Amino acid sequence: MRVVTQTFINLPVKDLDKSIQFFTKLGFTFNPDFTDEKATCMIINEHSFAMLLVEDYFKTFSKLPISKGTREFIYALSLTSRSEVEEMVKLALSSGGKPANDAQDHGFMYSWSFLDPDDHLWEVFFMDALPPKE
Repeated sequence: MRVVTQTFINLPVKDLDKSIQFFTKLGFTFNPDFTDEKATCMIINEHSFAMLLVEDYFKTFSKLPISKGTREFIYALSLTSRSEVEEMVKLALSSGGKPANDAQDHGFMYSWSFLDPDDHLWEVFFMDALPPKE
């Protein structure tokens, strides 16, 4: 099995300052060593990061156009409780995010989704350690 030591997700953003403010309100922090006027490194956890790149800078990494009006990814984050899921989504919605999907309660898993200011779809969820019995 291949060992991946870190994960970096690169996301295009229209307004870097607005994105930083939005995700700061959700409790995320940023690595100043990888932050300038074109990009910032949002710390998801000690091994996972989201690089928020202004659109013109993002375009330097790929010849393909930025997808608009389509959904290629859902950025799913596992949290430690149902209440943390609810808290993060409510913070997102009150901080400029938009509703995506209603909360989903599957018994062993609880999830809720929102769109960030650039319409990236984020799903936060809590999953009990044991799957449901059949």
